Amino acid sequence: MTTQTTTDFMEIVKGRRSIRNYDTNVKISKEEMTQILEEATLAPSSVNMQPWRFLVIDSAEGKATLAPLARFNQVQVETSSAVIAVFGDMNAVDSIDTIYDMAVEKGLMPQDVRDRQVPAIKGFYSPEDTDTLRDSILIDSGLVSMQLMLVARAHGYDTNPIGGYEKDQIAEAFGMDKDRYLPVMLLSIGKAVDAGYPSVRLPINDITDWK
Repeated sequence: MTTQTTTDFMEIVKGRRSIRNYDTNVKISKEEMTQILEEATLAPSSVNMQPWRFLVIDSAEGKATLAPLARFNQVQVETSSAVIAVFGDMNAVDSIDTIYDMAVEKGLMPQDVRDRQVPAIKGFYSPEDTDTLRDSILIDSGLVSMQLMLVARAHGYDTNPIGGYEKDQIAEAFGMDKDRYLPVMLLSIGKAVDAGYPSVRLPINDITDWK
C-alpha cells in the first residue's frame, strides 16, 4: 500500500489529527523513516545544539518491551508502524564542537565566530546548572516533535503524541542511560484507519493580548 504525500501546508496543519488506530499492513521502511527524521531535525534549537535523540520502536520485540510501559495506549503501540520515543540528551553540549566544525567546513560560519561561540556555549551550559539545560532541552525537543508530526503528515502518515507512559523506566528498558537521556514524549506513527476526531480551539481574542 502506498501513501499519498502532500506539499499543501494548510492541508497538513488543518488536517492533522491525533490518531490512535492504524493500518497494521502499512510499514514505514527504515529509509523513509530516516528521511522523515532528517526533515524533522530541520527544526530550530537553542544555539543549534540539537539535543533531541530518537528511539524508533518498530519491531515486535521492541513493542513488547514498550507495551507495559504505555499501558493506557495499547492500540497505538500495537497497530502503528512504529512508536518514536523522543529523548533529550543531557550531554548534548558535547556535540557543539562537531556541529560548529561542520558549519565552518560548509562555509556557513567563519572560523573566528566558531572559536568565540563554542567556549561561551560550554560555559553557559555548565554541568552544575542542570536546570537551565533541562529547560532548553524540553523546549527544543517539543519543537522537533511538532515538526516530526507535520513532516509525517506530508509523507502521508498520521501520528499521536503520547505523554502517558512510564517515563522513569523507559530509558533503562531499552538499555539507555536514564541519567543522560530525558524522556520527552512518545509519537506513534502509521497510516490511519479512520479520520480521527476534529477538535475545537479557544478564540484567539481570548488567549491573546495586544499592546
